[in-house]
Amino acid sequence: MATRTAAQSRADERAAFDAYLATCPARQLLDRLTDKWVSLIISALADEPMRYSELARKIAGVSQKMLTQSLRAMERDGLITRQVTPSVPVRVDYELTPLGASLLPVMCAIKDWAETHMHEVAAARATYDVRT
Repeated sequence: MATRTAAQSRADERAAFDAYLATCPARQLLDRLTDKWVSLIISALADEPMRYSELARKIAGVSQKMLTQSLRAMERDGLITRQVTPSVPVRVDYELTPLGASLLPVMCAIKDWAETHMHEVAAARATYDVRT
């Protein structure tokens, strides 16, 4: 049996997850990460843990159903933790895990880019709409 170098092993690991393949688990993760609610939740939790109601107030337009589904999926993926404090009423806090926090630079950069360049995008859309 031939000995494999560390570089060859890393190359094989990268090839095992090819998001261009329909069945690749990395594609499913990419789909989750590009969901607008997930990216906004990650940005919202950047500075501190938040309660469900705080997240719902901060992220205008998210329905209770979508916020709940997104939080559950993110917890399953290891991006956030859910901390339940027994009290009346029960207190539930959500916080980024180290894995979730590692996404902050990317997600915040995309959010900032969208906010900064929205005027240009709106102008491009208007130009396109006039042409078509």
